[in-house]
Amino acid sequence: MSPSEASAPPSVAFFPTVQFDADIIGKLSQSGPRYTSYPTADRFSEDFGYGNYLEAIAGLRMRGGRRPLSLYIHIPFCDTICYYCACNKIVTKDRSKATTYLSYLKQEVAMQGKLFSGMNHIEQLHFGGGTPTYLSDRQMDDLMAHLRHHFEFAPDDIGEYSIEIDPRTVSRERVQSLRAQGFNRISLGVQDFDPEVQRAVNRIQPAADTLAVMQAAREAGFRSISIDLIYGLPKQNMDSMERTLAQVIEASPDRIALYNYAHMPHLFKPQRRILEADLPPAAVKLDMLALCIRRLSAAGYVYIGMDHFAKPTDDLAVAQRQGRLHRNFQGYSTHAESDLVACGVSAISAVGATYSQNEKTLDAYYEKLDEGKLPVARGIKLTSDDLLRRIIIQMLMCNFELSIDSIEQAYPIDFRTYFATELEALAPLEQDGLVTLEPHWLSVTPKGRLLIRNICMVFDRHLRIARAQAQVVQPLRFSRTI
Repeated sequence: MSPSEASAPPSVAFFPTVQFDADIIGKLSQSGPRYTSYPTADRFSEDFGYGNYLEAIAGLRMRGGRRPLSLYIHIPFCDTICYYCACNKIVTKDRSKATTYLSYLKQEVAMQGKLFSGMNHIEQLHFGGGTPTYLSDRQMDDLMAHLRHHFEFAPDDIGEYSIEIDPRTVSRERVQSLRAQGFNRISLGVQDFDPEVQRAVNRIQPAADTLAVMQAAREAGFRSISIDLIYGLPKQNMDSMERTLAQVIEASPDRIALYNYAHMPHLFKPQRRILEADLPPAAVKLDMLALCIRRLSAAGYVYIGMDHFAKPTDDLAVAQRQGRLHRNFQGYSTHAESDLVACGVSAISAVGATYSQNEKTLDAYYEKLDEGKLPVARGIKLTSDDLLRRIIIQMLMCNFELSIDSIEQAYPIDFRTYFATELEALAPLEQDGLVTLEPHWLSVTPKGRLLIRNICMVFDRHLRIARAQAQVVQPLRFSRTI
């Protein structure tokens, strides 16, 4: 057998598939991280501060700093409250608060731009929230001009510049303005088209309005349109979900994010307004998930992983086939290994071998900036073990397979010796048909793809130690894996 044959994956499907197994899901579903980072954010420490962040940038500069950056901008404001929401947000109709926030945000952007001078080339931009379109058209114009003054953006045909919008807050003209301002990807919060479900979560959003925004985005020349859906919301049932799916498939978005509603009112106050009696039973939620997978697959969508579906021609699906898919705090990305600079209250940056999170309250965020400092509140510097485990979790999350040879070539370890404990923990998952372990490859089966979080948890050393010590911080902090 030649070396190339020895290192070839045991099976390569042109498109990843996913298999729903209710018995396995019921047996293994548990609370667990989503792994938008590793180590996860609950491992961040206040011992990591502004000085540590400056050291990370200095290290990046010392190594050449030639890779393009990703830039995240957090706009925390919303007009109204959606009862299901677990985002870091500020609900207010006082628009002056956004004016004050923007003045501080621009100060932070200027500071970051100066720190990254000479290595500030941007190929990915994402506006999240809250509701980014809470900002007026004029405010968005001003902010985008400010970003371009301090960072160098790739041309439109190369860069991926996305924004989350609430269809209730934009007109056809506003969508055209967003495209003119440089955004080329747009994500619409829908959750469910059923009026009764919308009333139960305090988000009245007529389907006609959403579809009109999608049409306006197509006419404006957006490269990609994404829709967010949630299953498990109050008043949802199989019939209502079927109707919503039919409307979504007919609308034909390029990407669909399908989230499991995690009811955690002990952590998120808005959820206390949801009547638990209105929530679908666990068995019905699983039936809804099976329905969604079946309908979206039949409509030609590819399962990317972790709640995400895309058309086969979409950049996410192409990147996954080519092994270029990446995962960060914005979810799946086509820009692998870009350092992430995040601006705004609570935003999390990933620079070099560090993560750093900004202050979570406006007062603390403003106070740090008034002192002439970036508003870093906490973070973590990754060890060599963290970096090794991060790449393993990335590969499993994005590609559903791991080349053992590539890990041993990149790191001075014998995989089976170093991860003896993990391989022992994988054995029951292999018996359940979720993974296959061969001499050169660890592969996730179609049945295992829905439970990828469970599989990645096996490699989470921090989680394993905390559980062994019976000192798991906030044990109910994570949503269930399914």
